[in-house]
Amino acid sequence: MRLLVVEDERRLAAGLRKGLEAEGFAVDVVHNGTDGLWMARENPFDAIVLDIMLPGANGYQVCRTLRSEGNWTPILMLTAKVGVWDEVEGLDTGADDYLAKPFSYAVLLARLRALLRRGASPRPTVIEAGDLRLDPSARRVWRGGEQIELTTREFAVLEFLLRHPGEVLPKTDILGHVWDFDFDGDPNIVEVYVRRLRTKLGRSTDPPVIETVRGAGYRLVAHGG
Repeated sequence: MRLLVVEDERRLAAGLRKGLEAEGFAVDVVHNGTDGLWMARENPFDAIVLDIMLPGANGYQVCRTLRSEGNWTPILMLTAKVGVWDEVEGLDTGADDYLAKPFSYAVLLARLRALLRRGASPRPTVIEAGDLRLDPSARRVWRGGEQIELTTREFAVLEFLLRHPGEVLPKTDILGHVWDFDFDGDPNIVEVYVRRLRTKLGRSTDPPVIETVRGAGYRLVAHGG
């Protein structure tokens, strides 16, 4: 899942990026509201962590503008401001949740997971397709009754495919959601991870779990259930 962090406190922003990437998220970071607004308009993020007190444009303005343009990416607002009316204003501009600094990192993660479940499209707690089940919060995957051990990046690729059942996903879409905006490596890395997932999830009696659609991309194929 791909996140945008808009935070002008660079030390906090760096800490958030490090922690969220360790949880398997792809994270882009900008330090002012103007850049945050541009990034949110130009890229398909799954959620936005948005500070309120920002240079360029404050968090209220960024959130209000995105909502007025029909961008409903879930937004978690962060702020050092303390007061009921600050929270009310943040939520009234279209934010989905609000967290005051200093905050617990565990609470931040839990709220982000909740936002992703409540996103614009249905996001159940456990995602299922055929005999595949994936629990994003526990970071566990099962094929039938067998738990499959995946690396953080393998888990992220599979989660993205599972959240788009039946869709053919271009390599560029997978790259954009699982890796971050600054990734400048070989785009064939997607093929490497798809191949690893096929090996780990495959059974000799079944066709591949992830189907290659020549010239178009990849599609998850559900078996059993």
